[in-house]
Amino acid sequence: MTEGGRRWRLVLGRYSNPCLGGLDGRDAETDQALDYLYAREYQGRGLKGDRGPGSLDPTQMRAITWLNKARSLFPQPVFETLQAHALDRYGLTDLLNDPKTLENLEPSQDLLKTLLAFQGRANPAVKEKLRAIARQVIDDILRRLKADMTRAFSGRRNRYMRSNIASAANFDWRATMRDNLKTWDPARQTIIAQRLRFNARSRRKLQWRVILCVDQSGSMTDSIIYSAVMAAILSGLPGVQVKMVLFDTSVVDMSDQLTDPLETLLSVQLGGGTDIGQAVSYCEDFIETPDRTIFALITDFGEGASPRRLYAALARMAEQRVKMIGLTALDDGGQAYFDEVVAGRAAVLGMRVGAMTPDRFARWLADVIS
Repeated sequence: MTEGGRRWRLVLGRYSNPCLGGLDGRDAETDQALDYLYAREYQGRGLKGDRGPGSLDPTQMRAITWLNKARSLFPQPVFETLQAHALDRYGLTDLLNDPKTLENLEPSQDLLKTLLAFQGRANPAVKEKLRAIARQVIDDILRRLKADMTRAFSGRRNRYMRSNIASAANFDWRATMRDNLKTWDPARQTIIAQRLRFNARSRRKLQWRVILCVDQSGSMTDSIIYSAVMAAILSGLPGVQVKMVLFDTSVVDMSDQLTDPLETLLSVQLGGGTDIGQAVSYCEDFIETPDRTIFALITDFGEGASPRRLYAALARMAEQRVKMIGLTALDDGGQAYFDEVVAGRAAVLGMRVGAMTPDRFARWLADVIS
C-alpha cells in the first residue's frame, strides 16, 4: 500500500477495507483507536457496526484502555484533539462516572497524566479513586527520587578529605586506582582493588532559595508531576527554601502547599495559553539574596505573549547574578520539546538551558549550588 493509500485508509476507517485493504502493526492499532472513537459518528447517522459475535476484530477497548492507547499512538496536539472530541462531541464519560472502571487498573505515570486531564470533570466518587491512584504513583516517584536528591544536596564532595563511609556517590575511583596499581594482574588484565577510597562531604551552611517556575500547559504534564515531587523533597531539606509557581496565562503561587505533591497536582488546570514573561516577572519578587538564589524555569519556551517581557526579566536576574537554569523536559525519557529561538535567547542572557531526566536535574541543581 502506498503512503497515500495508507493515509486514506486511516481516514476512511474499516469500512474502506474492501477497496483499500486492511492494516497491520502500529497502523492497525492506530486504526482501532480511531475506530473506537469515530465509529460513533457512523452510529449517530444510523449506520450499525458490523462487529458481531463471530467477528475476528480485536478485543473491544474500554474508555481507559483507549485513553492510554491513544496517548501512546498520537502526538500530543492530536491526542488533545481526540480527548476533547471524546468528552465534548461523543460524551465518552465512562471514566468520569463509574468508579469501578478504575478498580482493576495498575497505577502508572501514564495513567496519572490521563486522569489529571479529566479530574476536573469527575464526579465525587470517582475523584476519591483518582486521588488513591495518584497517591500511589506519587509515592513511587518519591521513593525513586528522594535518596538521589537528598544525597545530592547533603553537601558537595570534598576531594581533599577522606571518608570511611562507603557509598557509590562518594567513591573516588582515581585515588582507588592509584593506591592499587601494585595489585595489577597481567594475566587478567585488571587491577585487584584491595583498598577502596571515598571522598568526604562538606555540609553547606548558607541557605539557598530555589524558585521553580513551572509551565502548566498540556504538553508539560510530565514536568509538572516531577516538579511537584521535587519541590516536596527540596522543601524538606535543611538549608534550602523553595518557592513554586504554576503558570499559563495566569500565575498560581503554590509555595504554601509544597509538602503534598498530590494537592499541588490537583490544583493544576492543564491547557490554556502561555505567558512566560508574566510568570518570570512574578517570580522576581521572591528574590531577596540574588547570589544565593536559583531560578529554574520549566517550560517548552513556547511564549504566547510578546517575548520582550520575558527577556527583560531574565536580563534583570542576570544582572543581579541570580543563577538561572531552564529545563525543557523532566520526564523519564528526557524528551525535549521547546522553542529554539526563545530558549536560545534565554541562553544568551545567561540562562543555562538543558533537557534531562529528573535524577539528572537533581545533580545539576546540586552542581549549580556548589
